[in-house]
Amino acid sequence: MAGKKQFDIDTALDAAMIQFWRSGYADTSVDDLSRATGLNRSSIYSSLGDKDTLFLRCLERYTTRYGGKYDAALSRAADAPLAAARAFFDITLDRIADPDLPDGCLVAQTVMATPVLSASIAARAREAIGFQHTRLRAAMSAARLPDETAESYATHLAAVNQSLAVMSRAGTSTEHLRAIVDVTLDALARSLGPAD
Repeated sequence: MAGKKQFDIDTALDAAMIQFWRSGYADTSVDDLSRATGLNRSSIYSSLGDKDTLFLRCLERYTTRYGGKYDAALSRAADAPLAAARAFFDITLDRIADPDLPDGCLVAQTVMATPVLSASIAARAREAIGFQHTRLRAAMSAARLPDETAESYATHLAAVNQSLAVMSRAGTSTEHLRAIVDVTLDALARSLGPAD
């Protein structure tokens, strides 16, 4: 392969993901992606795809990375639902507190930009938001909450989680974000009763 520049696809995808996460889809140009990844435009297109394809790959990477962590946190919901919910929020709060990552959530900011996105990207972002509700609904059901209550809490917990990401982008302190989580968990604890 003499004469061809070699690069690590995972490293390039992570760099592109961070660029999209920091600036959003609409405000990220192929030149921005080139600077972020260290690849020229032709290498981006030939190895990573056009902007839409690359963004979808980055969104998938993001949802897989954090979705797996959320699933692991919520896997304890049958035995310790309150601890599982706290672990779920801790993933978001730890991500927000990480100085090496942009504030907010790539999925949340993508959903908010739906009017300027292609149909395929908008659909994938809505699907990703839906997955979060689905995993929370399963956890609340595993906690043996009545169906209507489980549905209400799944919707509420998903909304709080996304609001944490939005508020962090607006500069809300970690302490205030944790206080929001504490209020949410206090309400959940009352619904769960003394067993957890």
